[in-house]
Amino acid sequence: MTRTGVGQLVDTYRTRLKSGAVPADNAFVEQLLTVRRWRRYGADRLFVTQESGARVGSVDLQSGEVVVDDPVLEDRLRRAAQEFLRADVAELVLPVPSRTSEALEPADQAALEAWLGNDRDSNDALDLSGGRAERGSPLRARLERLAAEGWQVVHDVPLGRQGSLVAHLLFGPGGIFTIAEHKLAGRHVRLDGRVIEVDGESASYLRDARLEAQRTHALLVAAGCASITVRSVVVIQGELEIAARQDPLAPTLVVPRHVVPAVFRAMPTVLGPERVAALAHVARQRATWGR
Repeated sequence: MTRTGVGQLVDTYRTRLKSGAVPADNAFVEQLLTVRRWRRYGADRLFVTQESGARVGSVDLQSGEVVVDDPVLEDRLRRAAQEFLRADVAELVLPVPSRTSEALEPADQAALEAWLGNDRDSNDALDLSGGRAERGSPLRARLERLAAEGWQVVHDVPLGRQGSLVAHLLFGPGGIFTIAEHKLAGRHVRLDGRVIEVDGESASYLRDARLEAQRTHALLVAAGCASITVRSVVVIQGELEIAARQDPLAPTLVVPRHVVPAVFRAMPTVLGPERVAALAHVARQRATWGR
């Protein structure tokens, strides 16, 4: 669709409902949401914003992960994503009633959740920092909440030309971390020293995480980032048993998802804000990873 087409949609959707007086609480006033598609570093996502520019959230079109900035807006985000996918355009502006209790039609809801998934699990513990509850929050959203405390995160970082990705690369006062998540709900995960077992079977998560951190370190050094250490964190979504206390300064840590982001807040400071900003800037350059 051309930009003119999008403009026509905006004009059409700005027409207000004429079904009677608007209640004082504005329960039926329409709000405009803008959906834009973003492709970079091998990622493919939808970002949804309000008229004010405030973010509603995003949808990862590859993994189906839904990130909601405010849980109250989740239904609006999913509805907007559904309409965008139906329209098949680069950008879509559409009205969404401010009444959040309005549900999708059952068939539409089922189809949307079959494609996007439904990450509304309610069994996660609260954030250990004592802040707002993070019930069911995806890992991406948890990491991004560290931004106010001087951390920066880069998602879906391509490692070389082999097609592998670092899901999350985190820079902050506590250091540099590659972060990999394994969703193992309903399964028993046991960490015993340098061995991870899933339902009694050995898994390669620790080895894979170490190799990922080593490769990331090598590419950052080649891009001019001297005197750095890159550690790895394996995040488990599921039942995690840790047989012995981990060294918090070990090259690789294994943690349950519900302790993120608190586990990073608790780390000793090793990088200043200027250093964090400079390293994150290098990490956001495509040339850094194409070696």
